Amino acid sequence: MIRKIVIASIIFITLLAGRWQAEAQTAPYKFDFGAMIGMSGYLGDANSASLLKHPGISAEVAARYIANTRFAFRASLGMLTMKGNTAEMADVLPDMASYEFSSTVYDLGVRAEFNFFNYGIGETYKRLKRWTPYLTVGVGACLASSGGHTSVAPTLPMGFGIKFKPRERFNLLLEFTMTKAFGDHLDGQELSDLNQIKTAFYKNTDWYSRISIGFSYEFGKRCETCHYVE
Repeated sequence: MIRKIVIASIIFITLLAGRWQAEAQTAPYKFDFGAMIGMSGYLGDANSASLLKHPGISAEVAARYIANTRFAFRASLGMLTMKGNTAEMADVLPDMASYEFSSTVYDLGVRAEFNFFNYGIGETYKRLKRWTPYLTVGVGACLASSGGHTSVAPTLPMGFGIKFKPRERFNLLLEFTMTKAFGDHLDGQELSDLNQIKTAFYKNTDWYSRISIGFSYEFGKRCETCHYVE
């Protein structure tokens, strides 16, 4: 399943990149910096049904390189909390066992962002829009702490959102992301192979999500009429 998601994402992004690169405009600023806060969710060994079963909190800071009005590249550092309880699940575990956990997760990642519209404020002939839906996908790593134990895992974040520009340098964002963690201990050391069925590490069920709102500020103005002198 994960392999299919990754392949489909790569193909889709490649098609979008080829189509949109020709339509992209030069963005007036090179960089932005911002922050997001929101609600986190968890799917894993202790919750296989609803992301809203035990909502947590999330926070993130991010810096972007704005390639043009269609594309940006983002580095982020975030924190979120997760909770779960197997007693609330429909599945019955061997020996009628029950587990409950609470985790704090820190993640670091890099992502590409792909705007559906030429995003910005400017002259009408540039066909810029002050708002745009966007897709984001990338790679990263996370560190989880639960019950006195810590674990590290690579991650695959994927998401979508909406950006709005109330003023030239300011951006407001609403975003939803799902992150696949390639490790089975984000929810604690005990919550692994609960059904006593061994699987490969890439088939584990630990995912976490974010629904976030945030803002960013652009800086590093590009030179519009640069003159090169030998």
